[in-house]
Amino acid sequence: MRRRMNVRAATPAFKRSMLASLLATALATPALLLAAGEHPGSDAFVQRAVDEHGLDAAEIQALLGEAEFQQRIADLIAKPAEGKPWHEYRPIFITDQRISEGVEFWQANEALVDEVAERYGVDPQVIVAIIGVETYYGRITGTFKVLDALATLAFHYPSDRTRDRSPFFTSELMEYVLLGREEGLPLAEVTGSYAGAMGMGQFMPSSYRAYAVDFDGDGSRDLWRSTEDVVGSVANYLHVHGWEPGGPVVRKVTVSEEADFSLLEKRDYKPYQSVIEFHEQGYRSSADLEPDRPAALVSLQEVDRKANWMVFNNFYVITRYNRSPMYAMAVYELSEALREGMGRS
Repeated sequence: MRRRMNVRAATPAFKRSMLASLLATALATPALLLAAGEHPGSDAFVQRAVDEHGLDAAEIQALLGEAEFQQRIADLIAKPAEGKPWHEYRPIFITDQRISEGVEFWQANEALVDEVAERYGVDPQVIVAIIGVETYYGRITGTFKVLDALATLAFHYPSDRTRDRSPFFTSELMEYVLLGREEGLPLAEVTGSYAGAMGMGQFMPSSYRAYAVDFDGDGSRDLWRSTEDVVGSVANYLHVHGWEPGGPVVRKVTVSEEADFSLLEKRDYKPYQSVIEFHEQGYRSSADLEPDRPAALVSLQEVDRKANWMVFNNFYVITRYNRSPMYAMAVYELSEALREGMGRS
């Protein structure tokens, strides 16, 4: 199944033409080359591109000259959805419409999803749920120019944020340049999220380069138009990060009055001790869990109380896609609703 791409199809010839056009314009208009200097730190970025990757300085300068600072992007990164409490975050993603559209998407691509799930050893409902949470099954892939997003966050990251993530976005900007060279993307035209994530699965450039797959075998990894590549790439991402097919994701946990409540404050979602050890510390969960299964704890804010869960390796793997525990919980809950909607046991 193919979906319409939100960038112009980019052949190698088109890519060469685009770069040549940018370079010619830059040479003819010195101001364009100087535009890169409007981004603090861009000179060092260009030098790294030359020294570490053998790229052409004039081409990178011309590309950065196309990048525009977007205040809207800076504002959005300061107030991400993950900043909401769980009881406000959950209704964004767990809705009747998102569930029904997910079942429709899965039904339309059932053979593909099952083939991919079997090949990569990933539960099919989780593959579909991630695409559902990320882009509403490909319907909402983002309208920001990825070049603007990455340049804004690389060179103009909000100074009032407690954590400076500009090095991360600088790295992603370099990955984006390299991705464009590999996949023949028109870098100044590609659109995505305000953070620079792309396609139906919202891959950041580094993830695109590392985990995207050409599942349809047409010679390119197309995360916009090829549903085959999208489904395969999401599954491959989970597989590489250690998904355990059929394994548990979360279980509700009851907490005794004698429990060590400091364990609920840990923000380490990688399983670090066994279920039985948690039981001995006052955290009890499902009887079907193997006593020696590694686990961790997650506590999320409901309207009037904290909800507590024991989480396992597969939950941790979902947080490799997005590090928020609320994101992982939303993916899990949506996946279960989709599985039920499909009549899968």
